[in-house]
Amino acid sequence: MKATRVLIEEESLDHLQTVFGDKAPWELDLWPCHWIHHAAPPPAPFVGAFRRVFSMPRAATVRLHISADERYQLWLDGEAFGRGPERGDGENWAFETYDLSLEAGEHCLVARVWALGEQAPHAQISLKSGFVCSPDEPEWVPLLGTGVAPWQCRILDGYDFLDPLAAWGTGANVRVDGARFGWNFEIGAGDWEECVTGLYGLSAQNAQNFAPQHLLRPATLPPMLDQIVAAGRVRLVSAPEAGETARIPIRAQDNLVSEIARWQSLFDGDSASLEVPPNSRRRVLLDLENYFCAYPEVKVSGGAGSRIRVHWQEALYEEVGSISKGNRDEIEGKFFVPAWCDKDGVGDVFLPDGGAHRRFDTLWWQCGRYVEVLVETGAQQLSIEGITFHETRYPLEMESRFGASDERLGSIVPMMVRGLQMCSHETYMDCPFYEQLMYVGDTRLEALTTYVLTGDHRLPRKALSLFDASRVGSGLTQSRYPSRVRQIIAPFSLWYAAMVHDFWMWRNDEGFVRQLLPGVRGVVDHFAGHIAAQGEFEGLLLASRGWNYLDWVPEWKDGTPPDGAQGSLRPSGALNWQFALVLKQVAELEDSVGEPELAARARRLSTHIAARLHQHFWSDERGLFADDWGHKHFSQHSQALAILSGYLEDAKREKVARGLLEDRELAQATIYFSHYVFEAFRVLRYPEAFVKDLALWFGLEENGLKTTVEMPEPTRSDCHAWGAHPLFHFHATLAGIRPAASGFAHVEIAPQPGALTWIRATTPHPRGEIRLHLEKIGAKWRAEMALPDGVSGELMTGQGVLPLAAGRQTFNGLEF
Repeated sequence: MKATRVLIEEESLDHLQTVFGDKAPWELDLWPCHWIHHAAPPPAPFVGAFRRVFSMPRAATVRLHISADERYQLWLDGEAFGRGPERGDGENWAFETYDLSLEAGEHCLVARVWALGEQAPHAQISLKSGFVCSPDEPEWVPLLGTGVAPWQCRILDGYDFLDPLAAWGTGANVRVDGARFGWNFEIGAGDWEECVTGLYGLSAQNAQNFAPQHLLRPATLPPMLDQIVAAGRVRLVSAPEAGETARIPIRAQDNLVSEIARWQSLFDGDSASLEVPPNSRRRVLLDLENYFCAYPEVKVSGGAGSRIRVHWQEALYEEVGSISKGNRDEIEGKFFVPAWCDKDGVGDVFLPDGGAHRRFDTLWWQCGRYVEVLVETGAQQLSIEGITFHETRYPLEMESRFGASDERLGSIVPMMVRGLQMCSHETYMDCPFYEQLMYVGDTRLEALTTYVLTGDHRLPRKALSLFDASRVGSGLTQSRYPSRVRQIIAPFSLWYAAMVHDFWMWRNDEGFVRQLLPGVRGVVDHFAGHIAAQGEFEGLLLASRGWNYLDWVPEWKDGTPPDGAQGSLRPSGALNWQFALVLKQVAELEDSVGEPELAARARRLSTHIAARLHQHFWSDERGLFADDWGHKHFSQHSQALAILSGYLEDAKREKVARGLLEDRELAQATIYFSHYVFEAFRVLRYPEAFVKDLALWFGLEENGLKTTVEMPEPTRSDCHAWGAHPLFHFHATLAGIRPAASGFAHVEIAPQPGALTWIRATTPHPRGEIRLHLEKIGAKWRAEMALPDGVSGELMTGQGVLPLAAGRQTFNGLEF
């Protein structure tokens, strides 16, 4: 038996409709198979299973399209082979496609399906619990199609659901009670009953005339990574007193040094088992020595009445109730406790029933660097046969390369890559430990970093599609999506329009961009409707309803810039500059698709807003643009956006640049918004300022961090991929490799080496890769580069512009 995930195009399902013969247009969306359900499911949360025992008349490869609500995991003849469905919403409900190579004879296909309801992750949308399996070829529908073949189902008892505590938004953790659990369900064992047949599967491509239900689309992403995590290092084995461990510090004096080797051998997979005597208690602290997202798996025999708790933390805390973590490598005297609460940590619990070779697992993954395993035995000895962690994430790997004479730059690349990987799954995420939600503001930076990391743009493309699907009647996108809890951050909708422009420039798919433009226009129309038509604020944007977040600036309430809050009667300078900037990008998009009138409108709005900003927000006294009408507040944000807008004449630009560099009284951008400050440094040709501002990133590695953080210390999240954006600037600013035309059809290489003496960069391109080797020889520079076949470009130097052709070329005696 072999099961293989395959990616298909939506159009490849058209042949399914032949099952129905000559049907009316409103029936062409139906699959040949139905959703199936439990006859009397308990209220959510619950876990169930579906099985089909069947006999193959001959050896064959059978293609199946499979989905479920909310989630599924699959086994064929007891071997696990798939998870899903890829996250989306009701009108974009994914199904996965599998090719099963089957021998003639008996087989058993099983799906574990769960519905957590209000205890599901915030990113998990649900319509109605159920399962659907549709063979691609009509021959196999009577044998394996749900609602046609005699599938059976059962409820899986033994699951209790636990509060994730500080891990807000990630969904409930589980406690699995072995005494109540349906062991061996994955091979079809146990008592099963008939399923209830529901609605036909419904193709999203042709759907019309339907009640609210799942509109099915092919999954667009490859399978998530599934590989065993290297064991890491056991740093503590202790025997704490009964009770909670949250207030028990990690202390060397408590370490049972003689037992560490046995536990290390267990985690390494070198020992057959580890025996834990009756009526004993062990606390084990495992340092994975990197950040991981992983499904834990525990295998045991015996130990009736035992309890195994597997908890996770990004780092240990210096005090209970504190948010101070100190150096992440250090554990002595620290506490394994969640942020903000005096309780034991985030994770799952397994209760052995005394049976042999029991395999406990979870429904969803956990994450962090440190794992605390607490084992408590009753009257029976427990044999632990294995504790393993299956890493999961999008298979995002570093295809690019970057190095420079300042070794600090290269040293932080792995940390930024790891941060992006840990926030890349079926969607991007703000952070894996908290929330696990895809926010527009975060995702724009994650996508840009992805473009310089790999040629694979499927995850950015999916993000754009989902944000487009999230739009509400006002024209705005939701701030995060998918999410069953709606939130609007209006400025994020502007960054969504900028995301579309980014994709248009960095990747070659104009047809996809055309599909997104109606949504971009809706965003523009929403903001245009909030421009004051008369009075002293005429021509300026007033704040939209909702949360007008721009950055986590300590001086700003809830990240909202001055005069940017809902209900403000005066315009915000920062939000107006953002709108003026994005309107220019929208105008370029409209021009590209042959809409000059819409492009002209966007430019007219942009230039008029910029003129009014110069008129009312410029402070001669400070030589800067104010954030507010009263000129009481000034920030890096307004200055950076003003520079990026391109609306500054030389005298003002020089003053704004000086203020951005030197004025420490400005409200400072945090890690997230520093991307836009770094973009302004590029426009100003201040690479030294960029490298200087990387001090925070250099300090992360020194502080024991393995991933980029959410904000300067004390940070909530130790893993926030918006902090990976300097990697984008390594390629796009220091090496200066950027698209000069849509689809990266034309390349601009404008290096800004500053104090560096050499730069080497390999950057992905839709047609291959761009390579640059820049080296200072004496007072001049030597540049070796290579462009992919069919790609031309320009090298921007101090002496002028040099044309570039496909293939390798070398220039000597250059100035930058």
